Amino acid sequence: MNSRTVFALSCSALLAGCATSELATAPQSPDRPWAPTTSASGAIVPSDQGERRPRHGLVLPEGFTLPSNKDVLQHAQSPELVARQDHPYSLAELIDVAQSRNPETRRSWNAARDAALAVGITKSIYLPQLTATVVGGYSHSHSSDSNASISDAGAVGGLINNGLDNLDRYTRNNGGSGSGSGEVQTLGMQWLLFDFGKREASIEAARQVQIASNILFTAAHQKIIYGVTTAFYTHAAAETRLRLLKEALLNARHVQAAAEARLKQGQGTIVDVTQAQQITSQDELRVVQAEGEVENTRLALMTAMGVSSQSQVDTMDVSGRTLSPDDGRLTDEMVRTAVSRRPDVLAAYAAARAADSRVSAAKSEFLPKVFLSGNVAYTTGRLALSSVPGIGNDSNPTLNLSSNRFSSLILGGISVPVFDGGMRAAFLKQAQNQSDSANATLQQTVNEAARQVVVAENAVHTSLSAYTASTRLKTAAQTSFNAAFTAYRSGVGSITQATIAQNGLLDATISQSDAYFAALIAATSLAFSTGSLGGAPESASAD
Repeated sequence: MNSRTVFALSCSALLAGCATSELATAPQSPDRPWAPTTSASGAIVPSDQGERRPRHGLVLPEGFTLPSNKDVLQHAQSPELVARQDHPYSLAELIDVAQSRNPETRRSWNAARDAALAVGITKSIYLPQLTATVVGGYSHSHSSDSNASISDAGAVGGLINNGLDNLDRYTRNNGGSGSGSGEVQTLGMQWLLFDFGKREASIEAARQVQIASNILFTAAHQKIIYGVTTAFYTHAAAETRLRLLKEALLNARHVQAAAEARLKQGQGTIVDVTQAQQITSQDELRVVQAEGEVENTRLALMTAMGVSSQSQVDTMDVSGRTLSPDDGRLTDEMVRTAVSRRPDVLAAYAAARAADSRVSAAKSEFLPKVFLSGNVAYTTGRLALSSVPGIGNDSNPTLNLSSNRFSSLILGGISVPVFDGGMRAAFLKQAQNQSDSANATLQQTVNEAARQVVVAENAVHTSLSAYTASTRLKTAAQTSFNAAFTAYRSGVGSITQATIAQNGLLDATISQSDAYFAALIAATSLAFSTGSLGGAPESASAD
């Protein structure tokens, strides 16, 4: 084994060792935690850029917990909404804030812009491609053969990717050494003139993808409007429920006071008092739980808007509005119209058309292409090249370089694909499969959209009927409570009847409130499912 072989094997072993050594930075066992390397601020960094800090104090068993990185919060801090003092925000105002603050609008906007740029990139294939290249080289060789030719530049060519072909064909008939250097400056041109519609199909596919991206941008705004609206009504329902529970607590305290007064007068019993105290305690517990629910719904509203959870915003009271009791039904034509304007349906349709265009582009690969190519070159020194190396897959057409200082070449021809091992047929089959899947997705999206419209319509009518029934129930419960409480205070009724009437009034009042806001949310869902939710739906859901 000579020295060159030993050197090559040593380099190979060294490179292999460098590649496998990175396994030390991966988790060492499938059932053990990964110990990350962190910077001074706690950020997780590559192992060669930080340090593994020793653990001090009480050492507990290792767990699957990552270190805290405060830089994350600095880079991803949501903007805080500075609310105006003594100004309850309406739903329309909150939606306006969400459309400018929610990160989803910016992501969908960037996606639509990227799709537009993709169309421009695809259209650029109609234009010729110009490439400027400057190469230079130097060679030196020594030969004891009087007939040797200094023509092997493979090593030099390997260093500059594709090589300088036959660098310095300088021959010394008397043996000895030879050298040569030089430079070549070229301007190459490649222009595809005709390809039987592939470029048109590719551009059409890109345009349909752009249309789908623009549609999804609108869909993102509708989704944000829907999310803020439902969160707003849910928060309003929680606030109303808290207010009703506080009123019920006040009624419970009145009943308790009446029971205690009757006990002092010798007309009541301790059982009546304890029973009244129990009802009061239950209502106090429900008030505390309702206060927590109000805070949770407030956080959900801030999240839907895309602002910081620390924002304190007062919302406008929308309770007490008169709901429309009309029981109008959507006709089949109205459902079809609603489905045909939904963003998800329109985006699925654009995706199907884009897939059909890709099939046309794949079919054109079986047809000839007409092209034009050429170059202008300037040569100095002793370099005699037949081609100029490129970078990666970039290559220039064959040059016509001679000993002249300037040279040029113009080529035109037809490229006819003959055999590629079935690659084009496979690409065509893939495009056809994707087109079939896109059309199936469109059909499924249409069916699902129609189902959602009908379900949302039924929810509206159900919630309106429930609101009407709960209103009648509340009226009856209020009358029952007033009579039972008056009778008990007058000494002709029992505490049991009063507490039962009180609980019935509370349940009926909360049921009416929940049905009211459920009707508002159902109306919002109907507008969202029909693709007509473009702003605050207050006017659409209330008279």
